[in-house]
Amino acid sequence: MRRRYRNLDHIENRVNPFKLVSYFYNRNKGKDLKERIEVNQTKRSIKASKRMHYTWIGHSTFFIQMNGLNILTDPVFSNRMGLEKRLVPPGISVHELPDIDAVLISHAHYDHLEFSSLKKLTGNPFFFVPIGLKNMFKKRGYLRVWEANWWEHLHFKGLDFHFVPAQHWSRRRLFDKNKAHWGGWVIRDRQKEIAHYFVGDSAYFRGFEEIGKMFDIDVVFMPIGDYEPDWLSGLTHISPEKAVQAFKDLNAQRFVPMHYGTYRLSMDTGPEALRQLYKEWEKQQLSKEKLNVLKIGEMNTY
Repeated sequence: MRRRYRNLDHIENRVNPFKLVSYFYNRNKGKDLKERIEVNQTKRSIKASKRMHYTWIGHSTFFIQMNGLNILTDPVFSNRMGLEKRLVPPGISVHELPDIDAVLISHAHYDHLEFSSLKKLTGNPFFFVPIGLKNMFKKRGYLRVWEANWWEHLHFKGLDFHFVPAQHWSRRRLFDKNKAHWGGWVIRDRQKEIAHYFVGDSAYFRGFEEIGKMFDIDVVFMPIGDYEPDWLSGLTHISPEKAVQAFKDLNAQRFVPMHYGTYRLSMDTGPEALRQLYKEWEKQQLSKEKLNVLKIGEMNTY
């Protein structure tokens, strides 16, 4: 029998099903459902580069160029996620991407692991996945797969890929809850002494402080959406205010928000999540240079 994985301190989100009726009834009350996050209108050609570039494609999907490698995080390009429509187009279409060297998967939820998107990738990518997912990949013909437990790492083409904890959960089917793990990925260039942290999906937890002690984080790709209401999402997703505290715990140098505004999967909307982030950033009197809010499709260089 396959084991079930747990969060640090065995924290588990148990939802009262009767409360869900109220949630769906009140989900849209007082919400501006027409407002959208910004989309970059300037198209850039994608070229091979030794410099560090990152582009927000949408939700938790980033195209990262680092040490000459083309890396994708949680590639999801669908126009729908369950009953929800995609609210903004992908910042780069899957057909515009160059050959991909590495794909990082944070966990098994459909808005982070979408095999229909993986099929469209070109090249011969190597897949970094949480423990419990390798067989799922092999059954679909993906053989270049490395699965990791928390704190394990692999050296691949000049970079170290570390799988680190998150506070979340996992499910693909009715009876496979938590039978695969979840977490984030730290990509580290030893020679340049640069580390970039893709959080994946997580609530606020003590693990951020531990990760900050283990690594000198330059850029953190931090979720800020799908946090409302707190009784439903508070133990599995992070609010903008708590995301700022996580950034401080990490002692990171640059905050790149993600996981908001592409699909509406909870009560909060992308624009209101972003407004709350700006408000908390100002309240905490943090340097404006350290907050790097990208438009969909916008590229930045580190």
